[in-house]
Amino acid sequence: MCGITGWLQFNKDMKQEQAQINKMTKTLYYRGPDEQNTYSSNHILFGHSRLIVIDPSGGKQPMVKEHNCRRYVMVYNGELYNTDALRSQLKKAGHTFASHSDTEVVLTSYIEWGSSCVEKMNGIFAFAIWDDKNESLYLARDRLGVKPLFYTENSDGFIFGSEIKALLAHRSVKPVIKEEGLLDLFSLGPSRTPGSGIYDGIKELKPAHIMQVSKQGKKITRYWNVQSRPHRDTLEETSERIKMLVYQAAKRQLIADKPVSTFLSGGLDSSALTAIASKEYGEELHTYSIDYEDNKKHFKSNDFQPDSDQAYIEKMKNTFQTNHHYETITIEALAETLKEAVTARDLPGMADIDSSLFWFCRKIKQQAVVALSGECADEIFGGYPWFYKEELLKRQGFPWIDSLPERHQLLNDKWRKQLNMKEYALNRYTDTVKETPYSANDTETEKQHKEMFYLNMNWFMSTLLERKDRMSMRASLEVRVPFADHELVEYIWNVPSDWKRLGGMEKGILRKALEGVLPDDVLYRKKNPYPKTHHPKYTAIMTKKINEIILSKDAPLYELIDPEKLKKLADSASFQVPWFGQLMTGPQLLAYLWQVNYWLDSYNITIK
Repeated sequence: MCGITGWLQFNKDMKQEQAQINKMTKTLYYRGPDEQNTYSSNHILFGHSRLIVIDPSGGKQPMVKEHNCRRYVMVYNGELYNTDALRSQLKKAGHTFASHSDTEVVLTSYIEWGSSCVEKMNGIFAFAIWDDKNESLYLARDRLGVKPLFYTENSDGFIFGSEIKALLAHRSVKPVIKEEGLLDLFSLGPSRTPGSGIYDGIKELKPAHIMQVSKQGKKITRYWNVQSRPHRDTLEETSERIKMLVYQAAKRQLIADKPVSTFLSGGLDSSALTAIASKEYGEELHTYSIDYEDNKKHFKSNDFQPDSDQAYIEKMKNTFQTNHHYETITIEALAETLKEAVTARDLPGMADIDSSLFWFCRKIKQQAVVALSGECADEIFGGYPWFYKEELLKRQGFPWIDSLPERHQLLNDKWRKQLNMKEYALNRYTDTVKETPYSANDTETEKQHKEMFYLNMNWFMSTLLERKDRMSMRASLEVRVPFADHELVEYIWNVPSDWKRLGGMEKGILRKALEGVLPDDVLYRKKNPYPKTHHPKYTAIMTKKINEIILSKDAPLYELIDPEKLKKLADSASFQVPWFGQLMTGPQLLAYLWQVNYWLDSYNITIK
């Protein structure tokens, strides 16, 4: 993976702006510490930070290719998983290749097929291509939004980058937050409205969209979506098809010229990928799990997290003979990395759920450059309570946000009166539900379930993918997510909802598909969420940090939050309902509010 950035301006000679593109590119160093290069011409500047995974010499960027006396230049962040198949097609069409990199295949695909090239690609990507003759810029993002791409337009032109920090490094882009950004942050956070960048004027190219920018303006087009149609396979055929699709996706994503590893929590999703990788990787497979200091001592079983991971990890390690690494984060390290987690996102995020993942990815990077992770299985197969609990299925509004009244009450008088958080959240929910693609054969029950899956694909899954991208790339680790393979997603979309809960278990059809692949106690283990600390030391540390803010009369957090409410939270470290999903109560919420204050201060945010 890599970091990309660029600046398009038709009214000046951009070759004079080398210092500016260098500054923007430098902000993305962590996404690609192996090489940093730029490209400049009359109207366009490109910057690229490269993490070398495939073809060290042949995949250099920005990549320039001449064809029929026309010049094309590209910056690309991603991995193409059907590289060989596309290269073969392109060779038959008369194209030649100077490398075996997927980068050249992506660029040549555009040269041959134009804006429709993305429809032929299987992969995760965000890229920009400059057509020198037409003086036009083409940008694209993968179907599920695994790889990010932000942009802004102002009097200085069109500016884009893999992360918001690259845009903020441009002299014309200021860190301003207005009412809509605050509504997103406090009504919906840590999720974001699709296409929103929170900062004023900054947007994100939505997943499955392309953009074309020229002197005539810009045009944004959606090139993919799930499509509803009758599901005609039998239960057995469906199970076999899923097994094949998961296997193919995982196998494709093991290709790399650098060491590959897997995340392994002992849960269904990471265990499935580990089982496949152990057979297909061809070398000793390193697997990784994370836990927290003294978690055995302080662990508390509950409905969401009924047991700890270690026994299941041991079962997988021994069954598949992996070289397993148990990584244990100290409470001090967990708190210390909260700062860099904000810097990775350019926004407050998921508190210590972010910081622990960032720390964990740095540990993995000591051995591997690539890791496979089980994100997206819960969203496409129905792993969460809101997929099967009637009261959540039928409720208006995002089922993972139960805390809107409590969120609203934390605000100070000014913003409590000004921000209609309930209305804003309901409108965003309604906008998405209206887009849900139905089949003429869908029953009302199936429509209801499809609405929930569509909400999850566009919101909850996007939030988790954003977290995984920012935290892993901050550690210069490429994380791949086989369950986000679009061919798998397309197929699962039309599988009947009751099969997804086959046998009364979440992700029931996936469990059936993996029979004989995983040990039974792993296969039928109840879903466990990403682990969190239960250590009282963490509560003490975060209470101290919040008290320091309380004692600071000019803390930027007071521009938004009621000081008395903050003091009450610090005194009790309690919050009645989770802030987001099943997360961010007690010390986690204190950590989140501390992150908000740190973000406002360190990014010098202006609130208008």
